[in-house]
Amino acid sequence: MLLTILAEGAGAGGPLQDPTFWVAVGVLVVFAIMLWTKVPKLVGGMLDNKIAEIKTTLDEAADLRKEAEALKAEYEAKTAGAQAEIEALMDSAEKEAAILVKEAEAETKALVARRKKMAEEKIGAAERSAIAAVRAKAATAATQAAESLIAARHDAAADKGLIDKAIGDIGKTLN
Repeated sequence: MLLTILAEGAGAGGPLQDPTFWVAVGVLVVFAIMLWTKVPKLVGGMLDNKIAEIKTTLDEAADLRKEAEALKAEYEAKTAGAQAEIEALMDSAEKEAAILVKEAEAETKALVARRKKMAEEKIGAAERSAIAAVRAKAATAATQAAESLIAARHDAAADKGLIDKAIGDIGKTLN
């Protein structure tokens, strides 16, 4: 644009009296100052920092997903183990009941009922214990993940909103 104005003579008074010429010179000076003060490098650095922050967040999310999958696999393994234990306890109770039936049929009926109830209670206790252990580990992992995410992303204003929401949800949870 500047070259075009100079080539045409920029009006009757020459290029120095033309306002368009001075606007073009001003724009060139602003661009030169921006390049001299390395503004593009600063903007690039800010964008690189933002990209690194997003990448870190994505890595944390991937780690949390891996932890959740590991907890799920552990829970499924414990559940399968509890099922095998249930089956083993049931088999044991049935064999014991068959032996007692041969010895005394009248006495065996009462004994079988008591043993079966005990086996079911042991099974129920084993299931509750396995579920409680998995829940405790999941709660610990979730708490640690929440602490790290909250510490990294929330300030006092965001914490106030979360606390208000949590207090509001307590009534729903308890009911």
